[in-house]
Amino acid sequence: MAGTLYLVPTPIGNLGDISRRMADTLEAADFIAAEDTRVTLKLLNHLGLKKPLFSYYRHNTQEAGEAVLERLLAGESCALVTDAGTPAISDPGEDLVALCAANGVAVVSIPGPCALVTALAASGLPTGRFTFEGFLPMNKKNRRAQLAALAGEGRTMVFYEAPHKLSATLSDLAQALGGERRVALCRELTKLHEEIVRTTLAQAAERYAREEPRGEFVLVVEGAAPRQEEADPGAALERMAELRGQGYSLRQASRLAGEEFGLAKNELYALWLKNSGIDDKK
Repeated sequence: MAGTLYLVPTPIGNLGDISRRMADTLEAADFIAAEDTRVTLKLLNHLGLKKPLFSYYRHNTQEAGEAVLERLLAGESCALVTDAGTPAISDPGEDLVALCAANGVAVVSIPGPCALVTALAASGLPTGRFTFEGFLPMNKKNRRAQLAALAGEGRTMVFYEAPHKLSATLSDLAQALGGERRVALCRELTKLHEEIVRTTLAQAAERYAREEPRGEFVLVVEGAAPRQEEADPGAALERMAELRGQGYSLRQASRLAGEEFGLAKNELYALWLKNSGIDDKK
């Protein structure tokens, strides 16, 4: 019988965020697949655990993934961890999960630390609908093309960014989305120097053009304002006809239809008279 792949989140800064279930899962697994075995070894030492470590990272996903799958199919259980946060979220672990799913291997995801959720919750921006964009492309042309495609996105957007690329990214965001857009810059989440700056894209770009950013950032950006649909005079006239049929006077019908369709009542009144050719002033 095949084993199970466990997705085990790791702290994004504060070791106190390790849950009992996370620690128990690491202890029970036959081996741990880690993004950086040196980082994971420090975590295991903190927990007082000794476990076989297997290196699984972005540049060996195909070869290492097949090796992990082979061991899972042989009945072993594996805990997949990333350096910080939840495996498979903006992380090569998504390839291993897909491989297991395609081969009938059970995958169990343990809830835990995740930078995007932590930042979104504290951002002060709408959280009901959002889109996670992860790290933007390093290539300037590709990055700007992706941002241009997001210009009309109405949902709150979440991005990850490294400090050395922050200034350029903020400048591109302001240019593509508009400098007046609100943004929450969430830095060093759960760590000693955690900071959340709520400002606009233009102000953020100006600040970090002159100030060297420090630490890892999560950017939570306000979505585009809803587009105002163009008023439809034809539909408004049809609505006026319905209202007239219900006994409303022409002035009453023009007022009610105008409020409903965002048109001036005098404009609708005159349009009705022009189309009908009837001087109805009741």
